[in-house]
Amino acid sequence: MTKQGKFMIFCAEQYKYAKKLTGRQLDELFSKYRVWDYLYACYEALHTTGTNYIIHDIDLYIDARKPAMA
Repeated sequence: MTKQGKFMIFCAEQYKYAKKLTGRQLDELFSKYRVWDYLYACYEALHTTGTNYIIHDIDLYIDARKPAMA
């Protein structure tokens, strides 16, 4: 598995735990807002940050995409 893949799994697990989501809920949310693509593309910038920063960043990313997805 690539380092990006491991990082994406780490982010997903941390986000799922923080937001009390099931695996299915997390995947639906991340797929709907293309968070998987975002995490992969931003690996270099995000992998050096802390868990709380990553969770907050994902929230900001989703919030920014909601109007475009409506």
